[in-house]
Amino acid sequence: METKDTAGEVRILQPLPGRTEGGSEAFELRLARLLRVLGAEVAPGADYPSAARWEVHKALAGRSELPEEYFEPLLEAAVHDPNPSFNRRLVEPALVAFGQRRVRLTLLGYLQTGTNPERAGAARAWYWTALTVGGGRNATADEGATVRDSWNEAALREFVANEDLDVRRCILPGLPLVARAYPAELHALVEAAVTIARSHPDEYIRHRAEIQTGL
Repeated sequence: METKDTAGEVRILQPLPGRTEGGSEAFELRLARLLRVLGAEVAPGADYPSAARWEVHKALAGRSELPEEYFEPLLEAAVHDPNPSFNRRLVEPALVAFGQRRVRLTLLGYLQTGTNPERAGAARAWYWTALTVGGGRNATADEGATVRDSWNEAALREFVANEDLDVRRCILPGLPLVARAYPAELHALVEAAVTIARSHPDEYIRHRAEIQTGL
């Protein structure tokens, strides 16, 4: 992926690295639960996650209304999905059927109270909540961007306070690193986040900091 800095120079964005901790078993358990709720089956095997995602897509594609019991397993699976691209197949149906605000509030809850793998997964899933759905609009859209602002504050605090590498890697791409994006009382935290990111031993975090502070 490419972007341009303030001087107009094209910069290449490094892809998000894979997780430092294994989580495939936790993800497959959530996928299995979701498939049971949907009444679908996928045979065990090396390609189980890909096949299961595809079955979910086939079962839910084009459906603007879903039963209430689908919401929790959909979001659980999305949060535990280690793939920051394929998790879209789990986030998008929830957006269409249940609305941006509810999906975002649920992901915010994971960020604030979840385990570190859940916090990282919530940040990966959050990226897709900006999608426009339902004929070019988000059903029950995030009114006044209040949930987005709450997310940015929580993500900023988490990035500064939580030293877990996966959490920091996953939060950073969507984290504004400019003071004007926050109220005055958070400006010191923004400075702390920039300092942490620029001096971090992880190459990806340093790379993102260089890109994001130069935009």
